[in-house]
Amino acid sequence: MSGDSSPAALALHLLLSRLPRFPLCLPGLGDSEIPLVVILLRVAAMTCDLEVDVNGEEIFLVDKEVLSSFCGRVRKLIDQTSIASATKPLKVAFTDLPGGAEAFELMTRFCYNNVGTRMTPQTTCLLHSVAHFMEMTDGGGVSSPVNLLKLIEKSLEGIPCWSWSEIVRALRQCQDLFPAASSSGLMDRILDSLAGRITAANDASPAVSSPESSAFRFSFDTRSTMSTKNCNHRAWWFEDLVVLNPAMIEKIVNSMVLHKVDHVLISRFLAHYLKSAASNASSDKKEAAETIINLLHSLDASCVSCRGLFGVLRISSALKISKCCQSKLESIIGNKFDQATLDNLLVPAPSGTKSLYDVNLILRFLKYFLRIEGRKSITQLKQAGSLMDSYLAEVAPDSSLKPLKFVALATALPDEARDSHDAIYGAIDMYLEVHTQLSGEEKMKMFCAINYEKLSSESCKHLASNRKFPSRTVIRALISQQSKLRSLLKEVNQSKKRSDALPKANPSKENRFSDDEQIILYAKKVDLSTENEKLKSQLQGMQWKVMELERICRKMQAQMARATKKNRTVSPSNARSLPRLCS
Repeated sequence: MSGDSSPAALALHLLLSRLPRFPLCLPGLGDSEIPLVVILLRVAAMTCDLEVDVNGEEIFLVDKEVLSSFCGRVRKLIDQTSIASATKPLKVAFTDLPGGAEAFELMTRFCYNNVGTRMTPQTTCLLHSVAHFMEMTDGGGVSSPVNLLKLIEKSLEGIPCWSWSEIVRALRQCQDLFPAASSSGLMDRILDSLAGRITAANDASPAVSSPESSAFRFSFDTRSTMSTKNCNHRAWWFEDLVVLNPAMIEKIVNSMVLHKVDHVLISRFLAHYLKSAASNASSDKKEAAETIINLLHSLDASCVSCRGLFGVLRISSALKISKCCQSKLESIIGNKFDQATLDNLLVPAPSGTKSLYDVNLILRFLKYFLRIEGRKSITQLKQAGSLMDSYLAEVAPDSSLKPLKFVALATALPDEARDSHDAIYGAIDMYLEVHTQLSGEEKMKMFCAINYEKLSSESCKHLASNRKFPSRTVIRALISQQSKLRSLLKEVNQSKKRSDALPKANPSKENRFSDDEQIILYAKKVDLSTENEKLKSQLQGMQWKVMELERICRKMQAQMARATKKNRTVSPSNARSLPRLCS
């Protein structure tokens, strides 16, 4: 368009260029088709003295009197601008009009032909946002009795009658119109309707709400091609919402929480959404991961699957998420550490490190796990201890694992987390097999991780002949084992004495008992006899173990005595007395 064209010519040019997409709504004609000749005659009679630039997308030529009678913002701009010349229209530019050219087109249709404006779920969101932006709140003044916002409000009252697909499309429009749709309250009304429908569907079709259910596991199983809809019939809406951006997902989840939607269901949806976002090349994966982590952190921790959390960890570890989100995720996993599996813990080390596995991550998990130690039951501690024993056996052969890190893993849990230290002994033995260049100080720190009183007799026997362990460590283990066996023998003897001291039944008084009471006494005698037999058998086994350990101890005494005698011959100044090992 040239700068010296007349307004009528500009309007005609613009109209003809827009005819294929937007039929013009002239006064009194509604949305009916208009013959081209009628359009040309009507355009010639119209006054197009206002040029509107919408977000730099398109330029509209409109009648300023018509537009300003409805739009308060346009009236203010016209009042602040000098009167244009007769040959050039007044120019107005909007840089942030919600909905862009499409929304402005719908608004001008209403201004020119408000009687024939038809409201649909698709147009309602656009008109609602642009009407608030253009300040169409007073009904357009004296000359316009129809208020656009009142028409929109009446249309919004029918939201409960909108179909599910219309609700989702409206939300997609709202995210494009943000923040206008949020500030006007439109988004909250649609979100409320969405959450209400999900709640109603959830109540109408109850199912087992377990965070460890197959639907949640499949959401992170890359080998499975089964859709969430097929995994659980309550997840029929998952796929419909993955097209929304993370900001909208956050608002949807907050609305579902207010409607008391099951947190298990919400966590499954968040897992599915993150997986979909990670596989979508056009999505902002980092923003999606951080949003999902923040939302999971706000849910009831007991409703989130530990396996699902490790799935989130695998996806987010490559996205360089913020330290705050990383700490939140690690704290959620750490508090559920006892529910993890060995496969979950075998997280590859970050790039640039020589170690095979990320042991620092596991230590951080354990820190969060023990942060509220008073609330951890002994069962949870023992489950964590068993898991760490398996993990130690996996990482021990890693030649790049530093001894201090290995010791930190072995000693991270309190002593009551393990009934036996055989697994720790085996892991240390394996570590020493691979790391042959350790200093004496490093080895001693490692040996201190073992509670020798919790070693079995088999482990003590193996330790006695293990050349990778020093002699004083072997002696310490044997003394602890001998002390433990003596304590057991003492307890068995006391138990035997108590059983022998039980008074025998008086035959003269037995007739006073009923038949049932006599049967009970007889049963008690049988049980006592059986218990004595068991104790006798255990005592014989313990005595055999004591004899075996004493034999090994005497053998070691003889070997150490010969070695000491030889050392005295070579260097008398270094002679030391040998401690008494066995009595």
